[in-house]
Amino acid sequence: MTLPPASTLDGTYPRPQLVRERWCDLGGVWAFAYDDADEGVVQSWFADGAGDRFDREIVVPFPPESPSSGIGDTGFHPVVWYRRAIGATELDAIGVGDDAPRVILHFGAVDYRAKVWVGGRFAGEHEGGGSPFSFDVTELLATARADAGDAGVAIVVRAEDDPADLSQPRGKQDWHREPHSIWYHRTTGIWQPVWLEAAPAVAIERIHWTPDLVAGTVEARIRLNRPAPDDAELSIALTYQGRPLGAVTVPAAGRTVEATVPLPQQRNGQAYEELLWSPEHPRLVDAVVSIGADTVRSYLGLRSAAVAAGRFLLNDRPYYVRSVLNQGYWPASHLAAPSVEGLRAEARLIKDLGFNAARLHQKYEDPRFLFFADTLGLLIWGETPAAYEFTPTAVNRTVREWTDIVDRDYSHPSIVTWVPLNESWGVQHLAHDGRMREFAASLVSLTKALDPTRPVISNDGWEHVGSDILSIHDYEASGEVVAARYGSAEAIDALFDGLGPAGRRMLVQGERDLQAPVMLTEFGGVSFVDRAHEVDGAWGYSAASSPEDFAERVGALLAATHASPVLAGFCYTQLADTGQETNGLVTDDRRPKAPIERLRAMVLGRAS
Repeated sequence: MTLPPASTLDGTYPRPQLVRERWCDLGGVWAFAYDDADEGVVQSWFADGAGDRFDREIVVPFPPESPSSGIGDTGFHPVVWYRRAIGATELDAIGVGDDAPRVILHFGAVDYRAKVWVGGRFAGEHEGGGSPFSFDVTELLATARADAGDAGVAIVVRAEDDPADLSQPRGKQDWHREPHSIWYHRTTGIWQPVWLEAAPAVAIERIHWTPDLVAGTVEARIRLNRPAPDDAELSIALTYQGRPLGAVTVPAAGRTVEATVPLPQQRNGQAYEELLWSPEHPRLVDAVVSIGADTVRSYLGLRSAAVAAGRFLLNDRPYYVRSVLNQGYWPASHLAAPSVEGLRAEARLIKDLGFNAARLHQKYEDPRFLFFADTLGLLIWGETPAAYEFTPTAVNRTVREWTDIVDRDYSHPSIVTWVPLNESWGVQHLAHDGRMREFAASLVSLTKALDPTRPVISNDGWEHVGSDILSIHDYEASGEVVAARYGSAEAIDALFDGLGPAGRRMLVQGERDLQAPVMLTEFGGVSFVDRAHEVDGAWGYSAASSPEDFAERVGALLAATHASPVLAGFCYTQLADTGQETNGLVTDDRRPKAPIERLRAMVLGRAS
C-alpha cells in the first residue's frame, strides 16, 4: 500500500480506523425532492426514467434544513429523496480490478430510515439516524452499467424522518416546527459522508482493538464480510512512529478472527509508560492488517479507563476530568460537520480552552471528530440521543442503534465512558416505574457485555441505576452555593441521602457504591449574548450582563468545583451557543466570550 500510517492522515477518510486506499467521496451536489404525499415508492421515483421527479439540488452531506445544503427549509418534510449518477469516473477513482472486484457503497449516517436503489434495483435499507451502513453493489452496478451506457448509473436514496414519532432516538432535534427551549432544528436525511470503495472478495469489515496494559499485549478481533478460505491467514503488524512493536500471523477461520499481539517493549517496567495514550501524550500505535488480497491500515491507543476509590482512573492512575458539554451543532450545517477542518478546529478549541475531555451530548458524532480526539488527546464520553416516549418500539430502536455505535466506536482510545441515558429523557418516570429502571439497568449490562473496558453511566445527572460514575447536574448560579454543596464528603452524602439539586433522587435502585467517583457533569449554563450575536429567545440557566460579568460568573463556578476535595471531575455546560441556548463559552461561530487565556486559566483552576 502507498498510504501513510492511519494515525498521520488528515481526517478526510470517513472511517479513520479501517482505511483503504481505493475510495471515492460522493459528497457534493445531488438531485433532491420532497415527497410530502409519500407517493414516491408507488410512483417508482427510484427508476432510471424518474429523474424529472427531482426538482431541486442539495449539497450532500448537509441536511436540507441547513443553509449549507443549499435548501435551508426547516418545515415538516418527513420523506425526502436523493439522486446521483455514478459512472466510469467514480469507478476508475476507486480502482476496481481483479484484486479488488467488489464495490461497496457506504453511508456514514442517514436520519432516520433509509432505502437505497442502484440502477433502479433495490440495494437495501437501514434504520437508525446515527449509525453507519453499507451495501455491496457490485452486481447491481454491473447490470445497470450494461443498460445505461455513458449515462451513468443512478444511486437513489429515500429517507424518512417523522418529526412526530417520539419513539425515534432523536436527541435534541425539535418536534415543533420552530426550535423551542433547549431544542434545535431537525436533521433529515443524509448528514454524514457517502462514499464508494473497492474491496477484495474477502474483506475486513470491522476491527476491535483491546489493549491489555498489564499483560503488555493487544487483543485484536477482526470481522470479515464473509468466511475466509480454509488456508487463509491474517497478519497484523504494529508500529510506533515507524518503529516495529509487534507482529503476529494467525489462521483465519470463519468470519471473526481473534489474535493476540505481544508488545515486548511493554515488559520493561521502567519504559512501560512511554507508549501509553493520554490527553497529555496522545501516542497512537499504527497497524497494518492483511488477509489475502485485503490490506487495511488502522491505529489504536494503549490506555485503560476504570474507576476505583472514588476516582476516575486513566492508565490505572487517578485522573481529574475537566470536561465540557459539546452538542456538535453549527448554525450553517446543523448536526452535520461543516468540514473536516471544522471538526479538527472543534477538538483543538476544546483543548485550547483547557479541557481534557468532552461529553458528546445527545448525538452520535462523526467518527472523524473521534479521530481528532484520538490524535490531539481528548477524553470523550459517548452518549446516545434520546427517544421521548417509553414503548417497546423506543426500547428496540435505542438498543439496536446503541449496539451499532458501541461496535463502531469500540477502538477509539479517546472514548473512556459510555452514557446510554441522560436526565431520564425517554424514561421520565424512572423513579416510579419498574420497567424503566429495568431498561436503564439493562443498558448498563448490555454495554458492559459489548465493551467491558470502559465505565458506564446508566442515566447521567440523577436517578442512577448501577452507574460506575455518579454524575450530578446542578445549575445553581452562585459559586458560593456550589462550593458549599460540594465542599465536603458530608455535604455530598446529604445529596445522595435526600433529593439532588434538581429535586430528583440521585439513586433509584440499590445502595450507593462508595467506590464510584462523584462528578458534576452539567453545571454553569451562564448565558451571555453580545449585540453582534443577539438571538431571539436567548436564554441560559442564569444570565450575564457584560463580558466581565460573564467571566466572573463562570470563574466563580469553576473555582467552586476545583475547590471540592470530593469531586473527581466536572463537565461545564457548554462549549458553544446552540440556537437560542446561549450559554456557551464561545458563540455559535466559535468566538470566545472572554479572552481565551482567561477562560483557560479558569478551566485549569489557575485563575487568581
